[in-house]
Amino acid sequence: MTDRTTFNKDTTTDEVLDGLDLTGKTVLITGGTSGLGQESARAMAAKGAKVIITGRNMEKAQAVADGIDGDVSVEELELGSLASIRAFADRVLAKHPKIDILINNAGVMASPYMETDDGFELQFGSNHLGHFLMTTLLMPALGEGSRVVALSSSAHQFAPVLFDDISFKTNAYDKWAAYGQSKTANALFALGLNARLKEKGAEAFSVHPGVIQTELARHMTEEDMAMFSGGIESGAIQIKSIPQGAATQVYAATAPELDGKGGAYLADVQIAPVEEGTEDMSKVRPYAFDSDAAERLWAVSEEMIAAV
Repeated sequence: MTDRTTFNKDTTTDEVLDGLDLTGKTVLITGGTSGLGQESARAMAAKGAKVIITGRNMEKAQAVADGIDGDVSVEELELGSLASIRAFADRVLAKHPKIDILINNAGVMASPYMETDDGFELQFGSNHLGHFLMTTLLMPALGEGSRVVALSSSAHQFAPVLFDDISFKTNAYDKWAAYGQSKTANALFALGLNARLKEKGAEAFSVHPGVIQTELARHMTEEDMAMFSGGIESGAIQIKSIPQGAATQVYAATAPELDGKGGAYLADVQIAPVEEGTEDMSKVRPYAFDSDAAERLWAVSEEMIAAV
């Protein structure tokens, strides 16, 4: 059996799950049709979990599900549409009275300025608000022992939540600042959610998966790619394989040693230290781990959704 005290940036999903049995567990993964979501689904289905993956293209989603050994089903979900999210939540709750693991994996990165169906800036609207609404609607199915994992990123270091101009109505749009604030929001959401799940005996975590070559990079320009290539060549950025990248979210979802440590931000398959001004990808900045900011974000998120 794998020594669980030695997990690090090179650890894979199968190593994280070595010796664990997920039989009887229901797992829901957003964005499960490629990359980290698909790998998480594969790894947990192999350990006996009943896995539900979401996608916008149902034909593609079903093909992915059919290619995974185990009990894997699909549900249609567009995180940029509040109507789609509400319909999705109704269907899931009708079919699944208990969700043991919810991994909020789907996301968009560094897109040009676009808006969701409801008029929110796309990155904040999909990465945070969509998952916020979906998760809160699914709260009745989150019970004793359930875990929610929110995919944040070291990109949270690009920007805190810009509470005075979340939608870039005043300041010029910056795709990396927008992405950064959405990833900070993901971390703060896990913190706020964990506080609300305690009475249910459930917990929430946020994670930085690492830098992985997936479809998340579809909006990146040649200039963006050149910047990342420079970081890779200098050694400042290490590219992980998809099994290595998915390991931290699977660890957050399943590791027994994390019981009672909800709210934590994880990187490289361990709890990340909090450090002011850090650019270290394995650490989290204090503004993304601030309970007051988490409560402010929760209130603002409710107001934004209610206003639609």
